[in-house]
Amino acid sequence: MNATLRGFLIIGLIVVVIVVLQLQRTVASLFLLAQIGFFLAIAYFIFLAWRDRRQEISMWSNRSRIVFYGSAVLLVVNVAVRFWEPVGGGWNLIAFLAVFVLAGFAMWRVWRDEHSYGY
Repeated sequence: MNATLRGFLIIGLIVVVIVVLQLQRTVASLFLLAQIGFFLAIAYFIFLAWRDRRQEISMWSNRSRIVFYGSAVLLVVNVAVRFWEPVGGGWNLIAFLAVFVLAGFAMWRVWRDEHSYGY
């Protein structure tokens, strides 16, 4: 039997079991736990990246540190709001993407300015 077909049959079997046993609430609860776990995993990765470079960041100017950390906090809050309040579309999606792009650009710009050796 083809591996793809076998995979789809397994997925179909799982769906049938969920529908027959009426486990929709359980699946919704597991999905919510997975969302929280994914958000915590992202936060932990950001923490590890910061921990490896905190000595270098501490030598930056006060303004650069404030902009860099402020942008990082804004990105985390933006993603957290996205997880708990899904962005449907339209203006909400545009605002989410705009905040993400502008905060990321601010972080990149500060990093680039602090790493311009002699220019």
